[in-house]
Order: sequence, then structure tokens, then C-alpha cells
Amino acid sequence: MLTITETEKLRELLTGQRTSGNTIGLIPTMGHLHAGHLKLVSAAVKQCDFTVSTIFVNPLQFGPDEDLEAYPRCLSTDQEKLKAAGCNLLFAPSVEAIYGTDLGSTTTIHIPELSEIYCGRSRPGHFDGVATIVCKLFNIVQPHKAYFGLKDYQQFLLIQRLVTDLAFNIEIQGVEIERDETGLALSSRNAYLDDREVAIAPRLYRCLCDTASKIVGGERDYRKLEKAAVRELSAAGFDPDYLAICNAHELIPASQQDSSIVILVAANLGACRLIDNVRLQVKN
Repeated sequence: MLTITETEKLRELLTGQRTSGNTIGLIPTMGHLHAGHLKLVSAAVKQCDFTVSTIFVNPLQFGPDEDLEAYPRCLSTDQEKLKAAGCNLLFAPSVEAIYGTDLGSTTTIHIPELSEIYCGRSRPGHFDGVATIVCKLFNIVQPHKAYFGLKDYQQFLLIQRLVTDLAFNIEIQGVEIERDETGLALSSRNAYLDDREVAIAPRLYRCLCDTASKIVGGERDYRKLEKAAVRELSAAGFDPDYLAICNAHELIPASQQDSSIVILVAANLGACRLIDNVRLQVKN
């Protein structure tokens, strides 16, 4: 597996791949890779001729009081994992290689409405940072397919909107959430959990599943269900940001007429922000 840090070298190599008729798959990451990331790599390796993963801790998607400096970084370990998973190339640029020397004056991408709700409301500017780096990586790599985990479902819909609105000729693939044996969705930030919090964290997914079971069982007062789930999370030791039952396509509050539902949740547990979701089809 090659590791490249310079944009022009990457473009030169990938031009050769495209000239040879090879399909290129892209997996953007911030590193500290776990089995969820490697699931994306595996999907790309199966579907594409040449797989590119990126590792870039993107400063634009961190707020002033967030964990940019503390975010876990372990490039050599990540390289070993990617190589074992069959990745062909790792692009690991510096901040200067992506944004230049004046981060404050860089062009950014804003996606209205979808970037301003739920996690976007709690983390102002976060999704502008996501949209900007994804747009840059799409332009640099020019992949045929790009792979994103569905744990951050709002982000996945935002990237789909980005591709549609800016007319990228890229197929976006969503890959199912990878969970540990307790049901906790894998995340690089799970490393922040202490032993007590590790025991509590799986209750987040159990709360989602319990709420989904009530919906499948016929309950349709979604606002009442949301409030009950938030109370349950608070009692378990979480500091809930939101739990929302939404139309799975538009992320507007679900109504009794909706058949495709997503239950979104974000909650703080100690120093760790956890997000998760459950999607279901409802018979009306």
C-alpha cells in the first residue's frame, strides 16, 4: 500500500488508474481506524479496482471548545490496518496541503437546512466543515464511488445532497453501522469512555431499539415517545442532546403518514459525545 501526502502526486497516480480503465473507490476518514472503517474499506475493495482511503483530522469541523487537539491520532497503526484490509493507497495530507496557510480565509461549502438541525444545531459550522473537506477530496481524488458509514445518518444525507446539488458524478454508498458485542456503535471517540461509562454506553442503542419496538407495535405518538426516551437516557446517566423520530428521507419530524422512519440520537457521556440511529419501515 502506498502512502501519499502531496495532492499533485496523488492526482498523477490516479490519472494513471483512470486511464487504465480502473474504477476508484474512496473512503474519507479522520483516522484512529476501527472495524467500522475497515468495513467501508472492505466494501470498496469488493466493488472497485483501486481503493483510496484518506486520513485527515479536519479542523473545519471542530468547534472552538471541541477536541481537535485531543482527537486520537495513530498513523502507523492505521497504515497497518488499511494494508491488511486490501487498501491500495492512503492519502494523508497536512492541513496546509488541503487549506493553505490561512485557514480562516478558505472557501467553505454550506448546505442549507439539513446542516442546521440536530447535530448541526448543537455544533454550529460542523457540517460546513464536513461538506468542505468532502468536496475537496472528491475534486482531488475524483472517485467513481465513495463510502460512508450510516452511524452519522445526518452526515450521510448531507453528502448525498452535496453530490446532487453540485452535480458530482460519484456514487455514494452507505455502509451499515458496525457494533461491538454490547450493541454500542463503534466510534473513534469511544476511546474517551472510562470503565464506568463503558458499562453505561450500550444503553443508548437499547433505548433506540426499545423505541423502535414500540413504533413497530403500533404506537404513533412520536413526540410522547421522544420525551420518554430522553427521560430514560437521563436516568441512565447520559446528558441527551436530542432524540428525534424523523422522516428518514428529509429528517423532518415524523408523522403518522410516514412509512420510512429514522430515530436519531446524540448524547454526551462524560467527555464523549455518542451518536447513533435506528431505521425502520412502518406499516400505516
